[in-house]
Amino acid sequence: MALTRPALTRRRLRALVAVAVALAALAGAFVWFAGSEDRALEGACDGVLPVGEVREVLGDDTELDVTNRTEGSFGKTASGSDETAKTAKSDGSGESDGSGGSGEIAKSAKNSARRANSLSVHCRITAEDTGHIAVSIAGSPRPRAEYGYDDLYTAVPARRTLPVPLGHGWSGLFATDTARLDDAEDGTATTAVLLDCARRGDSLLITVETALRGAATLDDPAVRPDFVRTATATAEAANDHWGCGARLGKPVRTVGLPVNEDEYEPLLGAKGTCAAVPTASRSAVSTARETARDRAPREACVLGTRDGSPLYRLEAYYGPYAEDARSQYTRDYDYENVTPAEKPAGRLGRSAYWAGATCPRGAESALYLIRAAAADGETRRRPDLAYERAALAAFAAASAEHHGCAAPTLPGG
Repeated sequence: MALTRPALTRRRLRALVAVAVALAALAGAFVWFAGSEDRALEGACDGVLPVGEVREVLGDDTELDVTNRTEGSFGKTASGSDETAKTAKSDGSGESDGSGGSGEIAKSAKNSARRANSLSVHCRITAEDTGHIAVSIAGSPRPRAEYGYDDLYTAVPARRTLPVPLGHGWSGLFATDTARLDDAEDGTATTAVLLDCARRGDSLLITVETALRGAATLDDPAVRPDFVRTATATAEAANDHWGCGARLGKPVRTVGLPVNEDEYEPLLGAKGTCAAVPTASRSAVSTARETARDRAPREACVLGTRDGSPLYRLEAYYGPYAEDARSQYTRDYDYENVTPAEKPAGRLGRSAYWAGATCPRGAESALYLIRAAAADGETRRRPDLAYERAALAAFAAASAEHHGCAAPTLPGG
């Protein structure tokens, strides 16, 4: 006896069609959502975010949440003309007041008055189980109207540790506030890359915070490049996207650890940022915490007693970091008659001296500082001011020479 299939009734036919439509819609929605995530990722940070590196660091199969904001412009003069760079794509107008500059040295002030880069880009990619990558890109110099308020650029952690240079031909920093490995913050680091553009005085600062959960630890030399690759790849794309034309470095396959508070050494044997800084018997200065220089846009040297207790902190700022430091001193020391924003050298309160140096190609003038560890200068008894000036002079001269800047202008006695 032959078997025959039951005929499809209209009701059954409609049901099958409805199921097919629902499945197609579901598949389409899945494809749409997946494509939507990819489009959001590809458009993040005005399209310069390296999607491949981000997925490799956060996980290929991880669901990502993307937030994004781009505003302002890069490469415009005070008159509003765009000389070579592209205007940032944004919902905001990004207008510039055209009065950018610092004013601490006449040449820098004149150069800055002609330029104002209001470009400000921020994006954050979060993977719920893996961590996040937060990227900021800022053009330099900033419009003068931004001075004296919030930070001009994304800060780099440097309170408890000393950032180390990226090396490999990059002008950059690798930093973390982690005082000890395996603590709650191990697995979070900040990488900064400074691009000195072909156009005189203009630069782009790319700052990337990478936070990885789980087994990721900064103590593993094989893992540390994962905290850096997004920043350097973003810098390469930004260099092309905004027509910067900067000299780029090579892939970073190794990077050192930021220097912790207990990693001090005899000052007499210093070979990095503390090299050439003299000891002082009266002030009991005999130890140092330092890093290599290697084109880092920010340098630090901490001088201490025999047991490593800090006495003085020497710092050098270049490019956007010098501009930001002067802006902050204008804000925080507005009660002083003179700050680093007004003069190339001087004394700030009773706990700090500063010096300055003119740098090549119209860049922001470098800023050098020495500050007593006891920040409240009013409480210091018998400060060794002559030593403070001598230490600043030695530190500033060595740093300026390394960066190709002119001999520093130093504070008087």
